[in-house]
Amino acid sequence: MSTTILVIGLMVFFAHFLSLQFRRTNIPDVLVLMLVGIVIGPMLGIVTPQDFGKIGSLIATIALVVILFESGTTLNLNVLHKSLRTTGVLSITCFVMTALIVTLIGLFVLNLTMLPAILLGATLGGTSSAVVIPMINALHLSEKPATVLVLESSLTDVLCIVGVFALLQIHTQGSVEPGRLIGSVLAALVFATAIGVLGGIGWLLVLGKVRDFPNTISSTLAYVFIVYGATEGLGFSGAIAALALGITLTNFEKFGLTRIQSLSNKTIVPLNEMDLTFYREAVFLLKTYFFVYLGISIHFGAVQLALVAFSMVLLIYAMRLTLTRFIFRDPSYSLRDAAITSMMAPKGLAAAVLAALPLQYGVVGGEVIRDTTYMVVLVSITVTALLVMAYPLPAMQKMYGRTLGRQAVADGQ
Repeated sequence: MSTTILVIGLMVFFAHFLSLQFRRTNIPDVLVLMLVGIVIGPMLGIVTPQDFGKIGSLIATIALVVILFESGTTLNLNVLHKSLRTTGVLSITCFVMTALIVTLIGLFVLNLTMLPAILLGATLGGTSSAVVIPMINALHLSEKPATVLVLESSLTDVLCIVGVFALLQIHTQGSVEPGRLIGSVLAALVFATAIGVLGGIGWLLVLGKVRDFPNTISSTLAYVFIVYGATEGLGFSGAIAALALGITLTNFEKFGLTRIQSLSNKTIVPLNEMDLTFYREAVFLLKTYFFVYLGISIHFGAVQLALVAFSMVLLIYAMRLTLTRFIFRDPSYSLRDAAITSMMAPKGLAAAVLAALPLQYGVVGGEVIRDTTYMVVLVSITVTALLVMAYPLPAMQKMYGRTLGRQAVADGQ
């Protein structure tokens, strides 16, 4: 027990050191933390995911909720409005193209049948909020591309979850209604957003009274968990609700909510500097745990799967680079903003969780889906990290400038 507590303390200091090194060297801390998990997990066998029991996946989910909420508190409504069209095009196009690439490789290289191949494509179609958000915060992107990436990672998580469960329904029942599938996606987005906004209004109405109680610095975070759990319980996306709640709390004046008499009669500061500092620290600690746990949870299959995963990732990143050129036509985007956007296609928590479901449902090839997904998670995060590290090199900037065409505006680097 004493050794475990010692290691937990050392890990926090190690994570602080990695964050500092990220700023100085561009070596992402998330990659190093995941490699630590791989070393103490699959390689040395010191710990396994089973050692954590239900606590492991629970804290991983909590990490995702806190990261999304904290990210929502940093989004500006004006920038958000201008980014919606770009976000929608990038999210849907990149999801569909990624799923198509993965499905074709599943069919012709992994020899999966049609349904398992499409399941693999849907599982890997999105980007990871838990990876993307900490990295773009550390890289200090401009507001608009940062907002696009945050929203994309949240929206594609929903598309992955709805898509995988729809395909599993086809497996168990033999069919799925297209209208119901589209309705599920819209409901997951629209109703979750509405719950998040209404939840934010409700919290603004009672916040003044709540702060009269002692020790309430964590009360807003506890409320976020309540909204997340209630939204998931209703069958919608708790992650989107948490993001919408964060946006509402920091943009309520721009939403026109001061017209509500209870809100107009007093000055409200939903999140003061102490609150924001607390949330940033919570994100830091949970992020540290999440990536170590993710490394511990990775399954290493055959060498062939590693090569297939590497091929998938290269094709996905090449597709995303081309897509970024056509979507980010506005010359106000700097070369650095466009280049970093093209790099942000790592897979993470949603893919890792969904990957285990086909095997549980008895889908033929479920083990291949699981092991391939875990390998793609590792390779995609590694490739993202290496590209971010290499970007400051003049040769890399020149290459991105040529590839992105009109996006190649001066960065002053």
